[in-house]
Amino acid sequence: MAVVGESEAATAACLAAIERQNGKLNAMITVDAAGALAQARAADRAAAEGRWLGLLHGLPVAVKDNIDTAGMRTTSGSLFFKDRVPNADAPVVARLKRAGAVILGKATLHELAFGIRSTNSVVGPCRNPWNPARVPGGSSGGSAVAAATGMCQLALGSDTGGSIRLPAAMCGIAGLRPTLGRVPNTGATQVSATHDTIGPMAVGVADLARCFAVLAGADAADPVSVAQPLPNFLPRLDDGIAGRRIGIPRNHYFTSCDAGVARLVMDAARVLERLGARLVECEVPGAEDIQRQMTVVVYVDACAFHASRLDQGRHMFDGQTYDRMITGRDYSAVDYANAMAAKRAWKATLARLFQEVDMLLTPAVPTAIPPVEDDRSLLEATRDATKTSYGGAFGELPGLALPCGFTADGLPTGLQLEAAWWQEPLLLQAGQAYQGATDWHRRRPPA
Repeated sequence: MAVVGESEAATAACLAAIERQNGKLNAMITVDAAGALAQARAADRAAAEGRWLGLLHGLPVAVKDNIDTAGMRTTSGSLFFKDRVPNADAPVVARLKRAGAVILGKATLHELAFGIRSTNSVVGPCRNPWNPARVPGGSSGGSAVAAATGMCQLALGSDTGGSIRLPAAMCGIAGLRPTLGRVPNTGATQVSATHDTIGPMAVGVADLARCFAVLAGADAADPVSVAQPLPNFLPRLDDGIAGRRIGIPRNHYFTSCDAGVARLVMDAARVLERLGARLVECEVPGAEDIQRQMTVVVYVDACAFHASRLDQGRHMFDGQTYDRMITGRDYSAVDYANAMAAKRAWKATLARLFQEVDMLLTPAVPTAIPPVEDDRSLLEATRDATKTSYGGAFGELPGLALPCGFTADGLPTGLQLEAAWWQEPLLLQAGQAYQGATDWHRRRPPA
């Protein structure tokens, strides 16, 4: 009998989880079982020969379905792309493969990465594994569900205004939005080029850190990417956060927050304080207006990118995605110019804030997790869920979402840590310290 290696066993376990659960949760659009097992066996052969393939050697990964994978269908959750098979990998996928990762397949998402429900016209709604009547968050909902349920050990998502951080919080896992420009978006269907970024999602911060180290780096084909050096931070991941100043904002972030969510986030703040961090109350001037300003830019950008598709009419879209996106055409050039001026002023405000604190701690999602069958429009539901996530995205900051407890209805919630530009290693150190002192991330949804 052939001996099954570690990578093959891990990949087979993920494929078995997909087989058991995907019919109910709808987390994966496309699964390449044969290809994944072949990659895993190759990783095991390399290990047997004493060869290490890289930081992600043999790790089973799901890729959000708006990110190109050569020879594998990439739909972006849209009927416009439902049969599209790219000829080349996006740079981030090529980097995963060079680091030894096993690509399992493509995770579902909200149509065209434009909403928090993770429903689309190709496969319908994705569902929260803690309660399938609730949404998993979006737009990277499939990636979060796959990581939370063991369908993968690591997933790629993308984040415009919260699309990594929201589903991570709603599904009880960790998710990192890198600084804008740190990770290239080449080969990904965009929403807003000046806000989109690809990032990792996983149960544990250590896996996020390894994946981030693999993904980071400029790409000549992406005009937004930046050749910002990344130090070798992995050996210092366990250094802790003693003496770090964590800002707790007095305005905006907690003011319209669900009381149960706010209590759990502040409990998490006290855990960080016991680990040696110093909690500092602070003001974040103008935060109340940022969601409105970012909405102008993102919706106009989305309408510009999808102009020809929007012109074909509502019938090719999930109706609510169309209705939300088309509102971008209501804004004028003056509205857009004013919003971009507000963005420059906001970044200056954040620069001053991060002279006073090292990190900002807020709820990742300020509301209860919405139902799949929601009476609100997608426009309203997304606006309510993104009140605390748009600020960091508009400022191009890195942000980390971490599970920090369960609300009275038994559903997970998460905290958000944000830091100054290029300070992802600091966020990951804080996340590693927090997960070392808590076990929220170890709690898994019922099968």
